[in-house]
Parts: sequence; structure tokens; C-alpha cells
Amino acid sequence: MKFRDRDFLLTDEKIIFRVYGYCHPDNASICDVEYAPSDIYQSDDRRAIRGKNEYFKFYFDGGLKFIQRNYPQYQVFYHPLNTKLVGLTYNQAYEVRKPEEKLQKILASSPKDILISKTQELIDIITQHSKLKSKDFGVFGSILHDFYHINFSDIDLIIYGRKELEILRQVLREFYQKNYFKLKNEFSPPNNAVYQKNWRYTNYTLEDYIQDNAKKQIYAIIDSNDTSRSIKIEFEPVKKWNEIKNEYNEIKKIRPKGWIKAKAIVTDSKDAFFMQSTYDIEVEEIIQGPKIDNIRRIINYLEEFRGQAQNNEKILVEGHLEKVITKKEDFYQITLSYASRYHEQNLKRIK
Repeated sequence: MKFRDRDFLLTDEKIIFRVYGYCHPDNASICDVEYAPSDIYQSDDRRAIRGKNEYFKFYFDGGLKFIQRNYPQYQVFYHPLNTKLVGLTYNQAYEVRKPEEKLQKILASSPKDILISKTQELIDIITQHSKLKSKDFGVFGSILHDFYHINFSDIDLIIYGRKELEILRQVLREFYQKNYFKLKNEFSPPNNAVYQKNWRYTNYTLEDYIQDNAKKQIYAIIDSNDTSRSIKIEFEPVKKWNEIKNEYNEIKKIRPKGWIKAKAIVTDSKDAFFMQSTYDIEVEEIIQGPKIDNIRRIINYLEEFRGQAQNNEKILVEGHLEKVITKKEDFYQITLSYASRYHEQNLKRIK
């Protein structure tokens, strides 16, 4: 059995787990728990409701706490960190949902509502104006799980592959400039994301976030004629099978070494848009933290900091310094994740 980022696994209780990233133990997947049925979990957050109160979505560390308190069996021992992480062994997965398979079913069906119609239309217009094919895409979110709401849900799509991502970003850039297909960049004025009121980061401003996301060319909005609202569209980059390298069995240990703040130059950004994001770097200055050499890369697990910088750009990074001990060598990395001091982490270009 092979799974990759944003494949979905369901347990007997119908809890929906998203496969997270590409570094997994044998016969198991590290996951992010995304939804739980209402008979075992409910939330007061109005954003969390899916379907007709059928499911509730987890936000921030809510899913982690839910699993630790109620279903600790859905954790997998992760030997490099010597701890348990949320995840499933393959014999715990009652059902598998593949985004690419679901999209093909949608494209072959008759549109039953505005969200399905817009999804079909969007894929058609992109494939007509580029070398991309429908098989390069998948669908996730509430549409994948069939509990979307036509008046509130977004269209969440996957683009598979590094080269395919760059083609898509160029096509969307052209669409935004021409307002083609009534498609607009979600983060470009006057369409910027000012609705994000509860900004949590202390060293990364909301203004920087909006400007950075506008440049990523993977977020869009489109007007909906039937519901008189703007539908948000997200294109989530996922690696093709031949681009995936699982480092799990190569890494012996990952040891925390404290907090670090540094200036660096990005030397390889080919995996910057994926989750987990990887930036190969050369450190120019350590502003705070251990003064050590051989800091080789940034590993990022936070959506806000993916696709932040390209090759040869200077960046400021603040996060957790870790020593990576592999079977062949030792080196250091800076990790951004939902760990301690989460809101102090930062990754941005130096202008």
C-alpha cells in the first residue's frame, strides 16, 4: 500500500485522517486528523460544521488533543524523534480516499450544483490553456468527502508534480492579469484576506502574509452566479510518485538544539511549495542561538511558510534548531512546526 500527502484514511469510527507529508515508517502513515463525526466530537466553532452537522473540522492542535485523549491507539511511534505522532498503521484504515480518483468521477458526472459545475469548468479552462491534463489534478476538502455546502464551502484542488505546479502558476498569473474566467488572485487588492482577524504570529505580520500569498499564485476566488458570493479556490501542491523520497529509514535520530534566528540564502527551493516544505540554505549570519556550522536546510510544516522564497533570495528564519543524525552523516536543520513557541516562528524574504 502506498500513500502520499493529502491521501485520506478513515477508521472504523469514521474519523478522517489526512496523510501528512512523505516521511513515514514502514506500514504506517503519519497523519493530521481533519474531521470527526458528530456522534463522537462537536465544536462550538461555527466554521467547523460540515454537512448537516454530520462532521466537525479540527483547527490548530484540536485534532491532536482529541486523539491523545480519546483514541491514543491512532498514534505511531516515530523513531527519529523517539515519540508518538498522530498516525495510522495500514490495518487501522477502514477506507481510503484518493483525491485524483474523486476528481475523475466528478469530471465524468453531470454537474448537480454550482460547486461541482465550477470545479469542472475550472479544470476545463486550465487544461485548454496549458499542457496540463486533468490527471495532474485532484480534489480534497469537503468536496472529496461529499459533505460540502454550496453556500459556504470552497473548492480545494491538488496539483501533482513540480513541473506541473510551475505551469499552473504561470497560467493562473495570466488569468489574474486578464481577469479571465472571472478568476482573481485571492490575496491581491482589493481581494486581500483582511478577514483574518485573529492573527497569531508575533514576528510575521498579517501584511507580509497577504503580500507573500499574493505572489504564490495558488490562491484564487471566483464569483458564483447562483449563490451571490465569491468562492475561494486553493491549489495544493503534492509530489508525483517519482519525486518522493522517504528519508525515514535513513534518519537515526533528530535531537533538539534550542532556538535559532538567522539570515540565510536559499540555494534550492524545488520543494518549497510542498508539505513538508524544504529549503536548502547557506547561513550568512546567526542572530540568536548556537553559533554552529553545517546548518543545511529548513524543514517547514506550516502552511503560512511554504513557497516563501526561491533560489538566491535572502531570508530571515526563526525556529527550532535540530541535529539530524543519519546512517551516513550528521547535519543541522531549522524546523518550523506546531511545536512550542509556535507563534514566534518566522520565514520571510529580506527585502
